[in-house]
Amino acid sequence: MPKHLTPEEIERVLKACNRRTANGRRDYALLLLLARLGLRAGEVVALQLDDINWRVGEIILRGKGLFHDRMPLPADVGQALTSYLRRDRPVCATRRVFVCMKAPPRGFAGPSTLTTIVRRALARADLHPTFKGAHLLRHSLATSMLGAGATLGEIGEVLRHRAPNTTEIYAKVDFEGLRSLAHPWPMGGGL
Repeated sequence: MPKHLTPEEIERVLKACNRRTANGRRDYALLLLLARLGLRAGEVVALQLDDINWRVGEIILRGKGLFHDRMPLPADVGQALTSYLRRDRPVCATRRVFVCMKAPPRGFAGPSTLTTIVRRALARADLHPTFKGAHLLRHSLATSMLGAGATLGEIGEVLRHRAPNTTEIYAKVDFEGLRSLAHPWPMGGGL
C-alpha cells in the first residue's frame, strides 16, 4: 500500500513553513514542487534556473532515465519560486535552483537533503507517518487525484510513469472502486 497524507495534512505541512525566513521560503517552494507536481526528490535537486520558462509558465524536468519532460508551472508554485529566488537564493556559481543557505552556497548534495527537509516539515506540522521521505508527497498527490476521480492513466501522465503498470499500485488505495468490483460473500448453506 502506498503511504500518503490527506490533502488537509499536506496543507498543514505547507503552512508549517515559516515563510518569514529565507529557509522557510526555500523549503515552502520545494515542498510545493513535491506536493503539487509530484516531482521526485532527484528532479527537484537537479532543477536548473534555465529549466524554468517564466513566459510560458512551465518547467523542464531532468527525470529518471535521462528523460526531459515539460510540466506546467502552477501559479502558487511559481509565486513561491519567485519569492525564494528574488529574496533568498544566494549569489553563487551553481545554476541549480535550490542551494544550501550556509556558506559556501552550493547545490544540494543529493535527494537525501530533500528527505531531511520533508522530515523536518512533517515534525513541525506534528505529523508522524510511518514513511517520511520526499516520495510521501508524490504518493499523496497520486492518492488525492485518484480520490477525486482521476484515472490511473491520468495519474501516470502527471507522475511521468513510462510504463502503465507502475501506476497500478494506486489502485490498492481506491477502496470505493475496489468495493464496486467485489462480489458479495455467499450466505447460506451448501457449497
